[in-house]
Formats: sequence, C-alpha cells, structure tokens
Amino acid sequence: MTEAIVQFDAVHKSFGPIEVLKGVSFEVRRGEVVCLIGQSGSGKSTALRCINGLERINAGRIRVAGHDVGSNPDVDLRAVRRDVGIVFQSYNLFPHLTVEQNITLAPRRVKRAAPAEASALAAKVLAQVGLLEKLHSYPEQLSGGQQQRVAIARALAMQPQVMLFDEVTSALDPELTEEVLKVMEDLARGGMTMVVVTHEMAFARRVASKVIYMHRGLVHEAGDPDILLRPKTPELQKFIGAGL
Repeated sequence: MTEAIVQFDAVHKSFGPIEVLKGVSFEVRRGEVVCLIGQSGSGKSTALRCINGLERINAGRIRVAGHDVGSNPDVDLRAVRRDVGIVFQSYNLFPHLTVEQNITLAPRRVKRAAPAEASALAAKVLAQVGLLEKLHSYPEQLSGGQQQRVAIARALAMQPQVMLFDEVTSALDPELTEEVLKVMEDLARGGMTMVVVTHEMAFARRVASKVIYMHRGLVHEAGDPDILLRPKTPELQKFIGAGL
C-alpha cells in the first residue's frame, strides 16, 4: 500500500469560543484524490487550510509530506508551502503582472530559479492547463475560468507533492466550471495527490479515490465515491438530497 502523505490525527481547531474541528482524523495516500464535502460551516475548508499551516491547530497532529505541521511552532512554513500548493475560490493573481510573471514569481523568489528556467517552467505548466497562448496576457484580459486555470498553473510551478483546492469553481458559471474541473481531472489522471473541498458531486463521483463527508466539525462518513450513491447516514442522505 502506498504511503500516507497527509495524516490528520484527532485534530481540534477553535476560533475563539467556537470549536470548528472537533477531533478530525483521516489520511491521504500518495496519488489519491480526496474530496471533502459537507454543508457550509462543517469544517472542511478549515481542515484544508490547516494542511499547509494557514491555520494553526489547537490540539492533535498533522503530518504533510514529511513535515509536522499541526501546532509545532518551529515548523518551517516556507518548506511546507514548497511541497503543498493551494488554489482558492478567488484567483489572487497580481493584476499588474502578466500571466508569466505571476507564475514565475514564487519559483524565482522561493526556489531561486534562474529567469530562463522559470520562464520554461511557466510555459510548461500553462501548457498543462491549456493556456500557453496567454503567457503574456494580463489577468484582466482573461475570463474567470482562465484566471482560475492560471492560479492552478502558478501552484503547479512550485512542483508540489500535494495540491489543495478550496471551492475553486464556486464563483464560476457552469461552462467555466467545466473547463477548470477538466484541468483538475487531467491532474488526477497524471497521479497528482489532491485534496479538494467541493460541492461538485458529479466531479467527486468521477474522480475521487475517497470522499469524506464532514458534519459539525467531524468526519461523519467516509469511503469510496459509492457513498454518494448509497449514503449510510441520514445526514449525508439529506445533504445529497438537497442537490448539493
């Protein structure tokens, strides 16, 4: 069996008096696509943000790509984020930089890549998301779907071991959603380890190795994508029945 590259062990996370994660445990093996689903406020996005240290946990343990993230105050977050890419709902592209400049910024600053090497890498990852012809465009010249694909390419340029996706299609219309999901499917087929917070149930059924349904800060039900067709708990039945 392949190694676990992400491990959550009894993770707790609170914001002030509100406990958002109440002892979450799960693991992601190398090459898996794990979809986190659940209602808003169930803790799924918080769990995702804990993986690369954007949120620090209160108790428990998180190990990612050989790093003890969790509550370890001495963890090198720059090293973690070299290994763990993340793409958000908002594209967060720098509007004054071209697509190429947006993508090469981190490899040049963090990995000290030479300009020619960084440019070649930008071309490679843009080709991967089907946007090589937009190399010298500015974000405002792109559709929302194209901007999100550039955001994915930017994360890929760091050559991460794990990719995190947090509701990346929720701001897009259906046609643009499909073009972004296709890129994610291609990454999955290529063997990229992915943790995806999503409301796209068809995508989860098609692509996920494992689906984790979170409810009120806990892993409520988990298994292969068949749990979306045959949920065991009333909560997941209701969630799926609501058309989410």
